[in-house]
Amino acid sequence: MAEQRPVALVTGGSRGIGSAICVELARAGHHVLINYRSDAEAAEQTLARVREAGSDGELCPFDVADAEQAGEAMARLLDPKPDLAVLVNNAGVTADGLLAMMPPEDWGRVIDTSLGGFYNVTRPVLKRMVERRGGNIVTISSASAHMANRGQTNYAAAKAGLIAASKTLAREVARLGIRVNVVAPGLIDTDMTEAVPRKMLKQLIPMARMGRAEEVAKVVTWLCGEDASYVTGAVIDVNGGMM
Repeated sequence: MAEQRPVALVTGGSRGIGSAICVELARAGHHVLINYRSDAEAAEQTLARVREAGSDGELCPFDVADAEQAGEAMARLLDPKPDLAVLVNNAGVTADGLLAMMPPEDWGRVIDTSLGGFYNVTRPVLKRMVERRGGNIVTISSASAHMANRGQTNYAAAKAGLIAASKTLAREVARLGIRVNVVAPGLIDTDMTEAVPRKMLKQLIPMARMGRAEEVAKVVTWLCGEDASYVTGAVIDVNGGMM
């Protein structure tokens, strides 16, 4: 790893939006730590794309929702890399269903991955950023945090909680040179949206198409750069005009 490259950690970085974020951060000159829980093959493909983009990276397999596992992994990651400059909290899962029939494990899994993962990863990173008086944290929320969608009480609660947590954290650490922002994608063309009927897009989205993962990733990368040096506590919607 080149000494001059800033280090970025992306949780849930093996597929979809997370993979695109890894690649864009690599293009911006970051050494990328690619976190994933189980899809090693996809993570390897992302690492290959990071290298094609002109940078390098490492695979970091651990479950952000598991406090003990995440704590051990973060201790290993941060020990040789005190210069971690960017954290992107992207890991998340869905377990849709009407609340009246939602089993506790579906509620807990979604909340634990998004909100628990935010805490488990951000807290140790934040300590290093405070020491170096600088850093960028970007968390991926969702349009579901703003708009009601049947069957997503757990997902909406998790994603809305990330916005509130990020805004509060931004206020806590702004004077320490640390910026904290949120990107809230709408319908993005990934594995998670395969079931959405394409004929409904004109009704759902003013731009009449799904977004591309790269369009979200470019906003994240901008927030992590000097061009966004006076932006903190912001929530940027990337949703084609969904209101």
